[in-house]
Amino acid sequence: MQKHSRRNFLLQLPTGLAALTMALRAPQSIAQSATIIPHAALIEPAEAAAMLDKPTNHRWKILQVGFHSMYDQKHIRGAVYAGPASRAEGLATLKQAVDSLPRTTPILLYCGCCPWTHCPNIAPAWDALQAMRFQAVRVIEITNNFGDDWVAKGYPVA
Repeated sequence: MQKHSRRNFLLQLPTGLAALTMALRAPQSIAQSATIIPHAALIEPAEAAAMLDKPTNHRWKILQVGFHSMYDQKHIRGAVYAGPASRAEGLATLKQAVDSLPRTTPILLYCGCCPWTHCPNIAPAWDALQAMRFQAVRVIEITNNFGDDWVAKGYPVA
């Protein structure tokens, strides 16, 4: 019996090592959840839509930090595509989009690719803007996805 257990262990060892190697190589931003963003920085979709409907909405730099296919389908009117922040090239696109802005510029981030607690893009985007010392960053808390929580509710899209 001991010989059989050892054999099973040895057969499973390569699979376990491969999984461990993949986990160690994965970018740390993927492990972050949108739930790390302070509650005070969050804004509900209805509140964001009402805020953007005001004449002063031109002050806000609206950044979609999700996947390009989502942006192409529909996005918040006035939003700029800023790349998927879960990827290095997406973070570079985000930084390029805001680098020349005064650090007091109000920025509104959103993604909506998936449920809030699983979004791979919001936390890295938030972290990047905090590291760049932006002072007025708000994040739309899209609970389920952009389609259900924004588009289906009739909020402004382009």
